[in-house]
Amino acid sequence: MKKGLLLIGIVVVGLVGYLVFFNKPAGTADAGPALQTLAQSKNSDAFNIPFNNALQAYYKLHDALVQWDTAKATENAKLLQASLAKVPYDSLKADSNLILTAKSFSESIHADCIGIVGDSSISEKRKSFYELSENLYTLVQTVKYDQQKLYHMVCPMAFGDDKEGKWISNTDSVINPYLGLKHPKYHAAMVNCGSAADSLDYTLKQ
Repeated sequence: MKKGLLLIGIVVVGLVGYLVFFNKPAGTADAGPALQTLAQSKNSDAFNIPFNNALQAYYKLHDALVQWDTAKATENAKLLQASLAKVPYDSLKADSNLILTAKSFSESIHADCIGIVGDSSISEKRKSFYELSENLYTLVQTVKYDQQKLYHMVCPMAFGDDKEGKWISNTDSVINPYLGLKHPKYHAAMVNCGSAADSLDYTLKQ
């Protein structure tokens, strides 16, 4: 008799366990890792790859100015010039007026690069770099570059106590290309002078 009751108890426990396990309410099962939606660029790889290369050349030019390296600044201005020449603006998914506008700013940057190459002093190269940076920032806006967030950085005393200079960065950390690491007066003390004046983030507008 006791064995029979024990057997019945085992069966009942097993049945209850089965019902609890296999009849979970919907949504209580382990979901596993959440699926992440990958952002897709509105522009093609044919456009993004050479445009990214141009931005990398620009960052190298920025770094050369931080280091007060005239030769490297000239070298990277030439690299930027060559990189921008490979950007196929006609591949943009945009109307013809926007494409013409993008090409116009690209040509202005091309001229700015020629100016940097021809400038003999680091101070003159920085003035051309400022013009170049403003044209490049507008170009980024025109093509709605959506590969990463970019910052419009500003130094309020780039060309004296009251004359600002701006540049583009892919981080909000301030590494000032106008005062740099080897300033004759400030040395490296002002390399972090500046702030983010604005930013562009087309990655959020897919």
